[in-house]
Order: sequence, then C-alpha cells, then structure tokens
Amino acid sequence: MKKIFVVVLGLSLAFLLPSCQRKKLTEVVEVPLPSAEEKVTIGHPDDVSAESGQFALAKLPYEYNALMPSIDILTMEVHYSKHYLTYTNNLNKLVAADPNMVDLAIEDILKKLDMSNADLRNNAGGYYNHTLFFEGMAPKSGGEPKDTLATVITRDFGSFEVFKNQFADAAEKQFGSGWAWLVVDKAGKLSVTSTPNQDNPLMPNQPIKGTPILCLDVWEHAYYLDYQYKRKKYIEAFFKVINWKKVSERYLEANIVK
Repeated sequence: MKKIFVVVLGLSLAFLLPSCQRKKLTEVVEVPLPSAEEKVTIGHPDDVSAESGQFALAKLPYEYNALMPSIDILTMEVHYSKHYLTYTNNLNKLVAADPNMVDLAIEDILKKLDMSNADLRNNAGGYYNHTLFFEGMAPKSGGEPKDTLATVITRDFGSFEVFKNQFADAAEKQFGSGWAWLVVDKAGKLSVTSTPNQDNPLMPNQPIKGTPILCLDVWEHAYYLDYQYKRKKYIEAFFKVINWKKVSERYLEANIVK
C-alpha cells in the first residue's frame, strides 16, 4: 500500500488525552505523538482491520488526506486507526463475554444498555458514534442538503441556516468531550442535541431521544492538531465536508424502520 510521509512540528500529547481525565467515562485510547520534526509514516485506511468479532470496522470511504483542509491527515489517521479501532476491539471482547448480546445489532445494544455499565457504555457508544461520524463526511461535499431532507429541515427548523446555527451551538457549548447530533424521532421530526463522553441519543435516559442521522465528534483528539482550543473553527470546517447524501439516506431509513 502507498505510504504518505508528513513532518510533525512541536506536537503535544495533550490533544489525545481526555479533557475529563478523572471522570468515570474517559477516553480508552492514549496514543503517543512523535517528537518534534520526526518523520511520520501515514498508512492507508484499507490496511486497518479489527480483531475477529461481532462488529466490523466500517471501511473509511476516502483517503486520510481527502478531507483537508477541514480535517488534517494525521488527525484522520490517528482517529480512525487508533481510537476507532480500539473501541471496536474492546466492544467485540465485551460482546463475546455476554451471551445476551450475541447477534444483537449495535442499535439494540445501545437501546437496552445498562447505563451503570461503564465499559459497555463507553465502547459501544464509541463504536457506534465513530462509525456514524466517519460515514457522514466525504470529500467535495458540504453545502446544503437537497430533496426530502432539505424540505424537512426547513419545516422543523425554519431554514437551513437556523438548523446550522443550532447544531453549531450544541457542538460548541458541549462542556468537555462529547458529541453534537441531528436526530429524527418516530414521527419523522428532526431535533438537535448533544451528549457527553461517548453517550448518544439511542441510549436510555437521554433528554432528546431519536435515531441519529448526523453527528460531530467534539473530543479534543478530533480537532486539536489543527484547531487547538478553537473548537468553533473546527465546527465551521465540518460543515464543508458533511456528506448530505448519506445523511439523507439515513433520514429515509429512519422513517422506514419504526
């Protein structure tokens, strides 16, 4: 496989450490960064595979550098091949140890989750959330949705701009690590919400429940190399790579499966 070389200047381990280190639900992956001016070899997403288990690693449908300049190549490589891979492997180990979860879809595991089970909550959430996140982006995308989803966004928010502002606000104001979401309820209505850590709107006891169709990762490992503390700029850049075709497909699927 083709390798890509990048030079990393003055990086800090801090961007990969959780911003809530002492909380019960913390990041499960700690990835050491290269020292200053060390040459780094970037692999290929097709070279990454999870250990054998119930859940497979969703294949990244683009190269690590395909979302630049919105998301840099090293962030994508570490996020996908280290963080996402670790959540997937950890989830498969937990599922293999519990006969009650054999053959269950990830959505069913999340809906039936015992929220006091920190390991399962963190790793099942981490697997599902990252799968949705990576699949919801694409190169040469962004802009605004079309067809049915565009009509529904205008119906439920008043305009695309109002939706965009609400989603960006949810992402920016999520304290510490977490996620911003666009979800659809059983009636087909859209709502914006946010969750801490690796929680998501499918889990029990969420203030806004529904089927997620779009999400944004606001853990520091998702943006700190490029944006440092400037989360707002990262959020703005995310809107330039949203795969609205995929989000529209999810909306239609959510309204079929009720």
